Amino acid sequence: MRIVASLAVVVALGSVPSLSHAATLHATWETFKAGRALRHLSNDGQRALADIVTARQLVAQDKVDQAVPPLYDAQKRLEAARKAEAGFNAAESALQPAPQHPPAPTHQPVTTPTEWVPVGGEFVASDIMAPEKKAAIASANAQLKAGDTQAAAQTMQVVGEDVDFIVALAPLDQMEGAVNRATVFVEGRQPKQAAEALDQALDGIVFVSQDFIETLAPAPGQPAKTPAKK
Repeated sequence: MRIVASLAVVVALGSVPSLSHAATLHATWETFKAGRALRHLSNDGQRALADIVTARQLVAQDKVDQAVPPLYDAQKRLEAARKAEAGFNAAESALQPAPQHPPAPTHQPVTTPTEWVPVGGEFVASDIMAPEKKAAIASANAQLKAGDTQAAAQTMQVVGEDVDFIVALAPLDQMEGAVNRATVFVEGRQPKQAAEALDQALDGIVFVSQDFIETLAPAPGQPAKTPAKK
């Protein structure tokens, strides 16, 4: 299914690269900062975020019973993200929020050091890009929101140039707590309270630049770094 989707994107852009050209694109993509940043994302964290978004949509549609499975999945995946050590410990004041995606108006800053997990990202298109490349970036962002990093990387290879990339960081303890509360409210058939808890989980996310992640987030198998105090 992923291969079919990727081919569809290529066809939509008007050309299908040869195998040798595709290999060159892949090698070039790996040198781009967005390509490097994708390797820092937590697979479990991405899936958990997609589950939370799905549960929030179901609660908004008053489909409370249907929101239970994705919330259970989100709980398991957040715990898996913790065990995978994909994040790093820092005070929120040490983060450098990306200007392209400021925190939500209802965001409540974390006042003590906590573990942050990269749960998603967003490619940022420049104004001078060709329309077809902007379309590819929009498709890649939709794939990232669905938690499909591999498909997003394949889609971005056809762009063939470097782009800015911002990473969504979630405070793990706070997000887990909000999801746990939402689960209790959903099981108790209290959609209003469940929606509020899920909003808190989503509002806690902070977007930072790829440069910040590359400086502070650990490479796979390496210990997490702690950002220097401002």
